[in-house]
Amino acid sequence: MSEIAPRSRASLWLIIALCAAPVIASYAAFYFFVPTAQVNYGELVGTRPLPAAAMQLTDGSPFGIERLRGKWLLLMADGGACNADCAKKLFTIRQLRLAQGREKDRIERVWLINDGATPAAATVEPFAGTWLVRAAGSDLLKALPAENGVERFIYLADPLGNLVLRYPLDADPSRVIKDITRLLKTSGIG
Repeated sequence: MSEIAPRSRASLWLIIALCAAPVIASYAAFYFFVPTAQVNYGELVGTRPLPAAAMQLTDGSPFGIERLRGKWLLLMADGGACNADCAKKLFTIRQLRLAQGREKDRIERVWLINDGATPAAATVEPFAGTWLVRAAGSDLLKALPAENGVERFIYLADPLGNLVLRYPLDADPSRVIKDITRLLKTSGIG
C-alpha cells in the first residue's frame, strides 16, 4: 500500500476542520453565549392562561373572555367612574389598535370594570368598540399580575387566551406599537 504524502494528509485535515468549524461554532454560540438583550419593550409576565370567568357586559348581557378567543386583547382594569388615568388608558389602547392599520381587526380592547360603578356615556362614547365588562371580584381580574394594583397597567393577551405582556401606565406608545406590530407580524394565529 502506498503511504499518503504528508502534504495530502495536511490538506485532508484542513478540509475536515473547515467542515467541522461551523458546527462547533454553532454549538458554542448556542450553549455558551446567551443573549442578554431583550427585544420586547413590555414586561413579560410568563404565559398565563386567562381563566374562564362568568361576567357581564355593562348592558347586562353575559360575557366570558373565551368569547374573544382568536383575537389579540388589550386589557385594562379600572373603576367605572373613570378618572384621568383611566381615560388615558382608554385613549392609549384605542390608539395602539388604530396604529396597526389593516391589522387592527386582529385586536380587541377590553375594559375590566373593577367596581360597581357604571361608566358615563360621555366617557365611553369616544372609545366605541371597547368591550365594557363588569369584572369586580372575578377570577379574571385576580389573575392579572399587579404588585401595585391592576389599574397601573395595560395588559396584552394572545389569541390562545394567554396573558403575555404588560405595560405601565406611562409606557412609551411608539415602543408599545413596535411590540404589537412585531407580534402581529410573526404570529400565525389571531
